Amino acid sequence: MKIGVISADITSESRVAITPDAVKKLRKLGFEVVIQSGAGQAAYYADELYQAAGADIASSRTEVITQSKIITTVNDLPAEATESLSSGQIVIGMLDPYRNTQLDTYAAKGATVFAMELLPRTLSRAQNMDVLSSQANLAGYKAVLLAANEYSRPFPMFMTSAGTVKPAKVVILGVGVAGLQAIATAKRLGAVVEASDLRPTAREQVESLGGKWLDVPMSAEEAETAKSTGGYAWTPSEQYVKDQAAVVDKALSNADIVITTAQIPGRNAPRLVHGATLAKMKAGSVLIDMAAGTGGNVEGSVSNETITTDNGVRIVGAANIPSQLAAQSSDLYANNLVNFITTLIAPAGDDASASLALNLDMEDEIQGALAVTHDSQVRLAKR
Repeated sequence: MKIGVISADITSESRVAITPDAVKKLRKLGFEVVIQSGAGQAAYYADELYQAAGADIASSRTEVITQSKIITTVNDLPAEATESLSSGQIVIGMLDPYRNTQLDTYAAKGATVFAMELLPRTLSRAQNMDVLSSQANLAGYKAVLLAANEYSRPFPMFMTSAGTVKPAKVVILGVGVAGLQAIATAKRLGAVVEASDLRPTAREQVESLGGKWLDVPMSAEEAETAKSTGGYAWTPSEQYVKDQAAVVDKALSNADIVITTAQIPGRNAPRLVHGATLAKMKAGSVLIDMAAGTGGNVEGSVSNETITTDNGVRIVGAANIPSQLAAQSSDLYANNLVNFITTLIAPAGDDASASLALNLDMEDEIQGALAVTHDSQVRLAKR
């Protein structure tokens, strides 16, 4: 049984779904692997490395798809590639399912499609398949380095013969995986870091990394509700949201660097920084908008572009940061995929000589959650 690896559009994506090390793991499971020539080149994985790991090299995307039972990809398949699919094939990747316009096509082709973003992150057995966490971790780290490159001053405090250089003031908005890694990285570089999140329970994580929590007063009732729900199911009051906006506005007015990380699957990113706040920021300050590809957290940000406001604030629309760390992000992503593919294999039983077989089980809590098409039907609930 073959697993195929297709090349991404290198103008916007440098990652590859399966790395040479992952090929070795898949072959130990009993799979054969075929990869489109040049698919790993942008991530510094040459065809020769794949061949040494035991993979076959195909000259075209179509050749990969027609040979493979399972097709792996970083992002959605190009429209022309779906025409080569046949009934019973499996597609696995980060497919942006709630925005994906090809689900009806996949279903009509009879393909079973798994969107890795839909992984139930609360399941302990699913943690090693969590593509969002693996990629966000790297993105949070790299976002700080991008900011350091754009900022015209150093991060740490310096003592020099000409005077003292003050440390940079960094504000992180959104304290998920990417935000926490950004806090840790900025602190390692010597910055003074503040952070905010709609979940008050994130305060402990921020402070454990040496960051300062941007505290927003709340009623005793709100505090108890936020605590009892762990913060995730807590719906803040209109007054709390208003008070938080005021606290964040003041922090941003004094910030040198702001990194925004908030995204909502299937929806436009929430607007966290408005024009009125940008107008108060200092000339030379930098904003890294990690949600620029889904509408942006920062008013005026443009995906994959850096713009400068009239008052000298630089806004970096960082739409696909993991692709800038293609070698490492590909390695982690490939491991996530291998761990998921392992769940698709039918138990060997007592017959050690039995051929490799798949066991697609939509009742399984992982497979069922990730499958967006199966049995010629679109399974994804509308949002």
